[in-house]
Amino acid sequence: MSLAIKPHESKKSPKSGPKPLAELLENCLQPIMAAQGFASTDIIIGWPEIIGEKLAEFSRPVKIEWPKRRTYSDDGQGGEAATLVLKVESAFALDIQHMLPVLIERVNARYGWRCIGKIVIKQGPVPKLTHAMPRRSLDPALIEQASQRIGTIQDQGLRDALVRLGAGILSDSPKKD
Repeated sequence: MSLAIKPHESKKSPKSGPKPLAELLENCLQPIMAAQGFASTDIIIGWPEIIGEKLAEFSRPVKIEWPKRRTYSDDGQGGEAATLVLKVESAFALDIQHMLPVLIERVNARYGWRCIGKIVIKQGPVPKLTHAMPRRSLDPALIEQASQRIGTIQDQGLRDALVRLGAGILSDSPKKD
């Protein structure tokens, strides 16, 4: 009787190896976010884009309250939408209150369906984000170079974002002498 010894095959499982930090954070934060009614961190991270940089400093999404019993309309779409609860600095509550219809549209557009039907404002102090990374200044020559490479795009906001992205990429690329 001979025993054949097979060499150890080291197959890396698809789960091993380095992972992006964003993926690890999403996994850690998911139970906390779910407890507050958020399906993902998307609305929290994208809040400055939804409400604007200035008002984002003074407001935060706190939770989404989903209806207890979901009803469906005749068209098969969900009936009652959820309520988004915002924490807002008292001085900015009136500004945000005037923006509520627009905010509902922007949040629903971000998610791609009518998930938010109402926004409730709770006034109080909003903690300042201390871990925000400062924006670095970009070389005007790189901005011009990126602008020429981008070409014509009708949506000015999209064009500006692409120019900033392109200039950032150009500033990070190794210099050719």
